[in-house]
Amino acid sequence: MAGADFHIDEDGGRVTLSLIGDWTATSLGRISLRLDEALHGRCVDAVDLGDLGRFDTAGALAIVQASNCILPEAAWTQRPEAGRTYALVERLERESAGPLARPPGWVRGFAKVGRGVQDIVAEATLSMAFLGRLITATGSTLKHWHKIRWAAWFSQAERAGLDAIPIVAVTSFFIGAVIAFIGADLLQTVGFDVFAVELITISVLREFAVVIAAVLLAGRSSSSFAAEIGSMRMNQEIDAMQVMGVNPFQALVIPRLAALTVMLPLLTFIAMLTGIFGGLLVTWSELGLGPAFFIQRMGSTADMGDHLFVGLSKAPVFALVIAAIGCRQGMAVAGDVESLGRRVTAAVVQAIFAIIFLDAVFALMFMELGI
Repeated sequence: MAGADFHIDEDGGRVTLSLIGDWTATSLGRISLRLDEALHGRCVDAVDLGDLGRFDTAGALAIVQASNCILPEAAWTQRPEAGRTYALVERLERESAGPLARPPGWVRGFAKVGRGVQDIVAEATLSMAFLGRLITATGSTLKHWHKIRWAAWFSQAERAGLDAIPIVAVTSFFIGAVIAFIGADLLQTVGFDVFAVELITISVLREFAVVIAAVLLAGRSSSSFAAEIGSMRMNQEIDAMQVMGVNPFQALVIPRLAALTVMLPLLTFIAMLTGIFGGLLVTWSELGLGPAFFIQRMGSTADMGDHLFVGLSKAPVFALVIAAIGCRQGMAVAGDVESLGRRVTAAVVQAIFAIIFLDAVFALMFMELGI
């Protein structure tokens, strides 16, 4: 049979619909629109099925939506099976609920804010629960220190700390060079060239070295922790560890926290050296201040030890926060890949935000202490 077609006969107000061809999903084409335009909501009183080929639910739906009334069962006497298909579709279409009314924009806005607040409260609750379990696991590890798996600790220290030395050193070198370029350009205009040494050393020691190292580890190690633990959770390896009597916090979280806590101060110190070295090269080339003068000036600066202490004292706190956030997001991964991607992204974003926030808190605290 050919594609679907129809013909409408109107005699004395009685509308007869003649169906031609196959009225199936693959043959209808745009026949539904043509039928709607031809009927204009009129009621079909009879159906001529003499030229009808195949008939399925798609054809029945086109007739139901175009006609303004229900065709009686007697209209389908030529093809009873087509009549049963039409009756089924008509009943489902009549009984199906219409689309839900979309709430106003201001309601949707408040609902979005409410869902955001609910998510924040849920995340805070889960974070507090994680912190409680972490404290318990830490106490148990210190109590049974002879059961520590040192191999896992050293492996994590190598991967999270030693392998990050090149990127931290190179980044800090260029940060120190940029600070020196800006300082040399500004101080040269007012004749205070020699103070570029203090600008470089104080800014690198107090702020830039530890912040750059922490941000790099947030993007490198925090995401790695979340991905590793999250994939283990997806594969039900953590559940298997619990079945075997192994505490996942002691086996997975504590080694990562300890490794990052030990390695970030080391990375911060390396960042300080490379950042100052980058500033030294720029002041030597731009201002003509040689290395001997730079080192002598840096050593004679008052409170240089305090600046070094300020920078290194932030590192363990930043390390604990970075590792805890990464492990916390990894433990929260559900059983799908989409959840893993969201948690890895959240680990990086939250870790960087926490670093900036804590750095501001440290700045206020040290300012009040006069350090």
